[in-house]
Amino acid sequence: MKTTSVVIAGLGGQGVLTSADILAEAAFITGLDVKTSELHGMSQRGGSVTSDVRFGHQVFSPMVPWGQADCLVVLESTQVDINRPVLRKGGILITPDLIDKKDLLHHRSMNIALLGALSRHLPDIAEPAWIQAMRAHLTAAIQDVNIQIFLLVRKSQA
Repeated sequence: MKTTSVVIAGLGGQGVLTSADILAEAAFITGLDVKTSELHGMSQRGGSVTSDVRFGHQVFSPMVPWGQADCLVVLESTQVDINRPVLRKGGILITPDLIDKKDLLHHRSMNIALLGALSRHLPDIAEPAWIQAMRAHLTAAIQDVNIQIFLLVRKSQA
């Protein structure tokens, strides 16, 4: 398996780092080597936040070089153009436009919904690994609703 590079981008408070932690944990549970890196910027004031997650049989660097991301997950539409240059030609762009906000069971579940969309493009990470990772990184009070939205989006056609 080649190294897969994913960049998750958004604004402070949207769950960029939580999303990256869940992805990294799911890949790790699967038995893959995982490296992560994050750039907080002005995250505490709603500024841009990005997190790189790279996984495969052997990963040497946590940083995704510009133009080399296999997938770019953007939690805030205003961040698409800012982060698009990191995506490789033919890479997968996942944006909030893919999610019908009426389907969100909780107003703060967009990050998990977009992970559901991402998961369809990462067949090496099985559904149980995603669920185990969400249980490890989400508080008990929000686990079930988030797992439900993840599975709904994962199984949907987009």
